[in-house]
Amino acid sequence: MIDFHAFTLDNGLEVLVHEDKGTEMAVFNMLYKVGSKNESPDKTGLAHYFEHLMFGGSKNVPDFDRVVEKAGGGCNAFTNTDITNYYIHLPAINLETAFWVESDRMWALNLKNSIIETQREVVIEEFKQRYLNQPYGDVMHHVRDLAFTIHPYKWPTIGKEISHIENFEYSDITQFFESFYGPNNAVLVVAGKVTVAEVEKLAQKWFGEIPSRPIPAPTKTVEPTQLIKRSKKIYAEVPSDALYKVFHIPGRLTPGYLECDLITDLLSFGRSSPFEQKLVKGTEVFATCQGYVLGNVDPNLLVISAKMEKGREAEEAEELLNGLIQDFKTKDIPRQAFQKIKHQTEAMKAYESLHLLNRAMKLAYFAHLGNPFYYWEEYDKKVNTPKEAIKEAATRYLDENNASTIYYKSSSTSKEMLQRQSQA
Repeated sequence: MIDFHAFTLDNGLEVLVHEDKGTEMAVFNMLYKVGSKNESPDKTGLAHYFEHLMFGGSKNVPDFDRVVEKAGGGCNAFTNTDITNYYIHLPAINLETAFWVESDRMWALNLKNSIIETQREVVIEEFKQRYLNQPYGDVMHHVRDLAFTIHPYKWPTIGKEISHIENFEYSDITQFFESFYGPNNAVLVVAGKVTVAEVEKLAQKWFGEIPSRPIPAPTKTVEPTQLIKRSKKIYAEVPSDALYKVFHIPGRLTPGYLECDLITDLLSFGRSSPFEQKLVKGTEVFATCQGYVLGNVDPNLLVISAKMEKGREAEEAEELLNGLIQDFKTKDIPRQAFQKIKHQTEAMKAYESLHLLNRAMKLAYFAHLGNPFYYWEEYDKKVNTPKEAIKEAATRYLDENNASTIYYKSSSTSKEMLQRQSQA
């Protein structure tokens, strides 16, 4: 259990304080309830782009990073489908610096054209390096586009295509800021060698006068139920074939999500897992194979990703994978494997609690979901999930009609296969 005290300012800023007297450090974590799902299909990548703009300086803090570093701290941020999270870690005696710089960019962010264009170039270069010029880098573009038909999870956080980033106008950027970066759309967690009284005083001093903003009502897009398997082949100059198979699963707070999370734990966690023992070590087809859930707020995906040994085909790998999944659905879960997964869950929970930043982020994330206590409730539910519920979830969700598969084909492998066929 992470002890915390919560209060809300008149402008709607939700604040949680976690006191830890065993450290000389403090963490200042500001979560905004905006991610790529809040974008328009023709203007994607804006949430991530705006994360970069937030480090371009503000009215009284022209160089955000430099001020934080002079206070002995560091800062960073990340964007995903549902949230954008900014965090600062610094000596607790310099905590007010974090309040100053973070409130200044919420109140008066620098959106001069020079900043906008500089960060536009940075994001475009990131898009090219990480997603276009890396082997398999664009795979999640294909996976999401295939699996989702209308939901905004259809595109990755970086954006659907570079042209969207190139064409952002000044009005798009200012409207995004005014729509989502208000105190009433944020959760602040302050953790470390702090006191509730100190944080209440600083929060009121630095954020109390920032007015709330009219936040757009969230649009609830319901992805239609998938009724038939979807597949797509991608040909590229990559070292070997790869297979990406995904299944639709419930959202983070919906019954069935934790069972799907446990399915991937049982199938792929550790060297003794079925994926490792039966597919990677047990065949000459798989070089790697792993499974995980995306964990988004809305209904999302269970992902199985695998790379083939050179010269082996993704279609061949899928047949072996399907056989293993069928065995998992029909055979009993070994007691030893079930206990191992529960112990690993407990160990992961203990490990997470060791780090102050992790604690602050977890509190912020679950507060944004509406209940900070769900951090522990989710853990309790997971470790107490019966095997029967996992088997039921596997039967329901690991269905071929619920699957979307990307065969990421190596051009060299395809050439080899064509040569073999012609010789035969």
